[in-house]
Amino acid sequence: MKSSHEVVLVVVTAVSLIGVGCAKKVASAPPPPAPAPAPAPAARTTPTPQPTAPVARTSPALAETARRTPDAATRARIDELLARIQDAYFDYDKHALRADAMKALEGDSTELKNILAQYPEYKLTIEGHCDERGSAEYNVALGEARAQAAKDYLMGVGIPTAQLSTVSYGKEHPVCEGHDETCWQKNRRVHIVAIAQ
Repeated sequence: MKSSHEVVLVVVTAVSLIGVGCAKKVASAPPPPAPAPAPAPAARTTPTPQPTAPVARTSPALAETARRTPDAATRARIDELLARIQDAYFDYDKHALRADAMKALEGDSTELKNILAQYPEYKLTIEGHCDERGSAEYNVALGEARAQAAKDYLMGVGIPTAQLSTVSYGKEHPVCEGHDETCWQKNRRVHIVAIAQ
């Protein structure tokens, strides 16, 4: 029979061989593959807003006002018509329109009426004037009566009352400085002007 020494030696040798064989297997086994890198998340692209031309916006009130007042060319035409309408003259101490005064006011009042009807914000002032005789208070009242007579006539041809105002200057703004009937006649008048817009 074999000695216990020999049996131990055989067992040790077998265990050694097994250990060496196992070690080779472990050493020869390839390492596991590295995990694949995760794909980078797709970059989100936000569209860049394109600059747009500013939209011209007009407030309804501004647009309405623009429609209610004449443009420069129409204002020039109104001024031309007013220049052609001669001053209306009055008899001494009177405010009733004479025939020649009505003819002067009639001048281009129909065309003026048609233009003003399109622009209700455009207004005219009728100025009443007197000659130098009489008190300042009396002449202011007489000038107002003359301006009102002309306003009534213009309203009669169709110009809206809201577009006409009156003012009396009495004897304060004479067009003639003389002290005789020729000059006084020139100062007894009504004159129509456009109100500055």
